[in-house]
Amino acid sequence: MQLGLIGLGKMGGNMRERIRRAGHTVIGYDRNPEISDVSDLAELVDKLEAPRTVWVMVPAGAATQSTVDELGELLEPGDVVVDGGNSRWTDDEKHAEELGAKGIGFVDAGVSGGVWGLKNGYALMVGGDPENIAKVQPVFDALKPEGEFGFVHAGKVGAGHFSKMVHNGIEYAMMQAYAEGWELLEKVHSVTDVREVFRSWQEGTVIRSWLLDLAVNALDSDEHLDKLKGYAEDSGEGRWTVEAAIDNAVPLPAITASLFARFASRQEDSPQMKMVAALRNQFGGHAVETK
Repeated sequence: MQLGLIGLGKMGGNMRERIRRAGHTVIGYDRNPEISDVSDLAELVDKLEAPRTVWVMVPAGAATQSTVDELGELLEPGDVVVDGGNSRWTDDEKHAEELGAKGIGFVDAGVSGGVWGLKNGYALMVGGDPENIAKVQPVFDALKPEGEFGFVHAGKVGAGHFSKMVHNGIEYAMMQAYAEGWELLEKVHSVTDVREVFRSWQEGTVIRSWLLDLAVNALDSDEHLDKLKGYAEDSGEGRWTVEAAIDNAVPLPAITASLFARFASRQEDSPQMKMVAALRNQFGGHAVETK
């Protein structure tokens, strides 16, 4: 089939290549003319045969909204827009309503696979009406990993991105657990080869995972992670997961703590710990360190 793909960054560029390798035609657009197949969205739409399918892989928020708005003016009834970025699920509902008023279908697709997706495939969690998903199914089949699993029609519009959001929340907590265990192993004097301890966990243990494999890869490149600064950003899904938990009264202590740990990583001198130190000094006369 033919596909228009908007956004050819780290994920989008590899997705274009994987879909092409499966025998489909992909016309890609990116603001960087060196990697774009067309000069603008109008040319992209013009080169696709109706009914068209256009996949959006741009940053969540304003960039996605402006792209959806422009596509709404260019596409025709019967066409389908797929948002494969990391949009908030509530935005999906808005976009589906806006495009639906013009007879244009909408599918939200949570995509997991990162820089390894070109080789290994992408796990896909999609939301939308079955008839719209059926129009995109050949592309989903091209992108997913080989085998039985890796694709799910998760439910209504928004379900794909909601599922991917929860996936990323779980990822936050898993990464934090590995990180805490690594720090503790590094701290004690009796363990002399932390990297090999991690490597030993890759087979036969209940905590083996792809994240553990990636941790070993990182330690092979920099055994004690001396080249890195202890600073970690969050891309939004962790926050949205915690907010959804609050809205639905679902306790998420591990995921919430892992998100807050990232916030703490950005503080060279914790304001909270200043107050804690001052209080310990006030009630117990405990020593404080001054600048």
